[in-house]
Amino acid sequence: MRTILNVIWLVFAGIWLALGYALAGIVCCVLIITIPFGIASFRIAAYALWPFGRTVVRDPQAGVFSLLGNIIWCVVAGVWLAIGHVLTSIPLFLSVIGIPLAVANLKLVPVSLLPLGARIVENDQGRVMET
Repeated sequence: MRTILNVIWLVFAGIWLALGYALAGIVCCVLIITIPFGIASFRIAAYALWPFGRTVVRDPQAGVFSLLGNIIWCVVAGVWLAIGHVLTSIPLFLSVIGIPLAVANLKLVPVSLLPLGARIVENDQGRVMET
């Protein structure tokens, strides 16, 4: 089921989102001082390309520079990206087949707001295993 949803997502939204994040990553890497934002943008692009079966996990080892970078990112780009994800998920929610795509679009909101100090992992790796 994940593969089917990922293929549908790729055709209708994933390619365009990934290209947008990749372009932002290239611009950030060209501007040397914003390379950490560029790397984060490339990570988001990979996640936006194939989101089903993966999740975002916060890294507890992230330091103060990650916090400061996230504040700058949130003010400059994060809020606008989050608003864009929410607005594009609304029409998807209106169609029955688009509901899982809308949920995937909303899954991108936290990482688009605060990309630094976040890791994208397979769903199985995000859970604590009990013995």
